[in-house]
Amino acid sequence: MGRAAIEQYLYLMDQAFDAPRDGHPLLSNLASVTDDDWLWLPPGGKRCIFQLVQHIGECKYVYDNHAFGDGSMRWDVPGSTPTVTREMPRDEVIEWLREGHRRLRTSVAALVDDAELIRPRKSSWGTEYETRWLINEMIQHDLYHGGEINHLRALHQGNDRWAFDD
Repeated sequence: MGRAAIEQYLYLMDQAFDAPRDGHPLLSNLASVTDDDWLWLPPGGKRCIFQLVQHIGECKYVYDNHAFGDGSMRWDVPGSTPTVTREMPRDEVIEWLREGHRRLRTSVAALVDDAELIRPRKSSWGTEYETRWLINEMIQHDLYHGGEINHLRALHQGNDRWAFDD
C-alpha cells in the first residue's frame, strides 16, 4: 500500500496551519493580530486570542501524545503538557504553537503507509478513533479557531465587515 492519502493529509494540515499562498490558515489570521488585540475580550466574551492560541497548541501536543506517543500528557495533571502563559512574549507563544504543529505533523509523516490511517488510536479522552479521524479533527480545529481569531481581531480593530457592506 502507498502513502498517497497520508501525503494529502499532510498537505491539508499545512494548508490549515500555514498555507504559503491565499487562504485563511491559522498563522495568517494570527499575523494580523496586534499586541492590543492579543488579550482583548469583547463585551460578554470569555476567551481572548491568547487563550485560543493556548488551547489550539495544547490540543496539538496532547492529541499527538495520545495518538502517537505514550499518552502521558493529561489535561487534569498540571505540568504534564507543554504550555504558555499570558506573560510570555507573543513571538514565543507562536513558536510554541509551531512546535506543537511540527510534532503532530512529524508523527503523521512517520506513518508507514495508508493502512495506518484506519488503525484505531487513542484520543486524549480515552476513546479510540481511526487515525484519519484524529488527523481530520486537528485540521478542522485549526480552521475553526483560526476563524474565531480572525473575528475577534476584526471586532477589536473595527474592521469586521464584508467588502460589499454599505
